[in-house]
Formats: sequence, structure tokens, C-alpha cells
Amino acid sequence: MILKTENLSHRYGASWAIRDINIEIAEHGIIGLLGSNGAGKSTTMNIICGVLNQTEGKVSINGADIRKEPELAKQHIGFLPQTPPVYLDLTVDEYLTYTAELRLIPGNRIKEAVAEAKERTGIAHFSKRLIKNLSGGYRQRVGISQAIIHKPKLVVMDEPTNGLDPNQLIEARKLIREIAQDRTVLLSSHILSEIHLLCKEVIMIESGRIIFSDSMDAFNNYMQPQSVLVSFVNPPSVNELKQIDGVNQVEYITEKQARLFFDGAEDLTERIIAAGMQQNWRIREVGLEKGMLDDIFKQLSTQSNKNI
Repeated sequence: MILKTENLSHRYGASWAIRDINIEIAEHGIIGLLGSNGAGKSTTMNIICGVLNQTEGKVSINGADIRKEPELAKQHIGFLPQTPPVYLDLTVDEYLTYTAELRLIPGNRIKEAVAEAKERTGIAHFSKRLIKNLSGGYRQRVGISQAIIHKPKLVVMDEPTNGLDPNQLIEARKLIREIAQDRTVLLSSHILSEIHLLCKEVIMIESGRIIFSDSMDAFNNYMQPQSVLVSFVNPPSVNELKQIDGVNQVEYITEKQARLFFDGAEDLTERIIAAGMQQNWRIREVGLEKGMLDDIFKQLSTQSNKNI
């Protein structure tokens, strides 16, 4: 087990920031930690990485208790906080050499470790550049370099794509995927689309509690389909489509593709096809449409608030 938390809880004063967080991760890949701002994601990550001592519960990294054996546990962790922990007045080489020393990498291996981390993150050509003269995207790459320089089994990234421009965003996603090929990445975000694009598993936290933990496919399929997309060669009118039993609303997305909303009609697709054949609509494609991620987020959050 690369990461295991048991009944992890923490409070600031009288208020609980997180309560009974139980996580088990044993596979390589990208695991998403999803939640709105203030849900408890950063508190959870800071405890996992040993930056903050929990009020209750236990965290194990590769079998080592983070409180009882912090040095052993932290050998297997790389951490990228929301703001990259870089020293702006150092060059890239100076900074990465310093972080390699902090990670207790033997002196005769530091140069090799620095070179490998730079190559992995695409910053080798900036070796002598002061970090303060780098763009936000490349500072983020330096931050990722320090998180992987000691080849940890678990890399924890807190909102790693926050504040990047579209080009930097694409590059950062590609880099995160490459890093996850041979290690586990735990990535937090409050942006649903970001988690959807990058992660194979998702853990959702709301109001300090886990309200969902499963595969991304299960997350996408959580809501029952409520609409059907239909493509036509000879598109009918909106009124004609509304005549189909079970259809309560129709909107055309393009000139020849319509979205049909329905309530609980299990055989709706069959009725659409039958009507199309009878009216010569020449249907090219028909398929149930999955619930949108924003709708899933809202539904899970509402359900959680009722249960707390």
C-alpha cells in the first residue's frame, strides 16, 4: 500500500477541517482529490506529507507511519504545494542541488539526480537561469523537479495547474501524465474538468468528509442519463420530436443534431428509432447522454450536506 489514511481528522480551534478521511492507494497512476475551495483538500495533503500534524488518525506511506517514522516515510514522498517552494534568487541548478541535499541523496549522486530531474521536466536549458527570471510555467516545472528528484513512490500535487495559461496548462498535464507512468500521483483540484482529463480514480471531499471514492468511469456514470443525442439526415421539427412519448423538452445543438430530454423512459431510444423510420427522418446516430460533471458535483455535495 503506497498510501493509507485511517480515520484522519484535524481541527483548527473548535472547527473540524477534515473528519474521518480513509484513503487506500496501491496502484500507479493519477488519483484525483476533488473538492470545492475550503473542502479540506490542502489540509489532507499537508498531513499526508508531514507538514501538519493531524488531531486524530493515522497516515502510512509505503508502510511507514508519518508521525512515528517521519524520515522513513518522507523518503517516499514528493510534494508540490499550491505555490512552488522555490528560492527566487538561486539558479535552477543551485536550487535543485540544495533540495537534493535536503533529501539526503549521496554527494556522489547529486549531480546525476539534478540532471535527471531537469531532463524529466524539460528545464535543462535553464540550468544557470535565476528562478526569478523564469515564467510561471517554468517555475512550476522547477517545483515539480524538486518533488521527483529523489524518485519517490508518491508525488503529491496541490492544485498544480492553477494560474497557468492555456499553453502552460497543456504542457503541465503532459508532464504530470509522464511522471505518473512509474509512480503514484495524488493531485488535488477544485476544477472538475481538470480531474476528468487527468485522473483514473477520484476521491471527492466536501465539508471535510469523503463523499465519493471510485473510478472516474463510476463518477461519470453516477447520474442516470436524462437526455438523448440524435443525429438526422432529414431533421424533424421540435414539435414532431415532442410528440414522442416520454420526451419533455427538445433543443437543436446543430442543424441536424438534437438533444431530447426525458423522464424515466427506459425504451425511449427504441421509440425514437421507430418514429424516425415511420417519418423518414433517416436517423444516423442515437445515444444516451451521461450526466455533466458539474451536475454530479452538485448532486453529491447536496447529498453530503443532508447526511452530515
